[in-house]
Amino acid sequence: VQLQACGGGLVQAGGSLRLSCAASGSIFSVNMMGWYRQAPGEERELVASITRGGATTYAASVKARFTISRDNAKNTVYLQMDSLKPGDMAVYYCNSNIYTTMWDGRNYWGQGTLVTVSS
Repeated sequence: VQLQACGGGLVQAGGSLRLSCAASGSIFSVNMMGWYRQAPGEERELVASITRGGATTYAASVKARFTISRDNAKNTVYLQMDSLKPGDMAVYYCNSNIYTTMWDGRNYWGQGTLVTVSS
């Protein structure tokens, strides 16, 4: 199983970016999907998560600016980031709870994609 993230880049403050992350491989089901971020010198933190049914949670710092969504048919999760601030600059990682059989599941991490916000 692999998680392939893309969509990071350089954007000016106030701008937008859309990240996507697709799960591939021998997948039985994909449950929770989420995005984390890690800035230099900081711990990795949860940005947003979404259940298979579409229930979402957000970090307080991104609520009302970021939107997480998913396409279950494509095993893909998205993060629409609007009104970006310099404080959002970090490496963003996708994470997903994936079952490869009815009984075997664990969390997987994507490779990370860098988001740079210039002021």
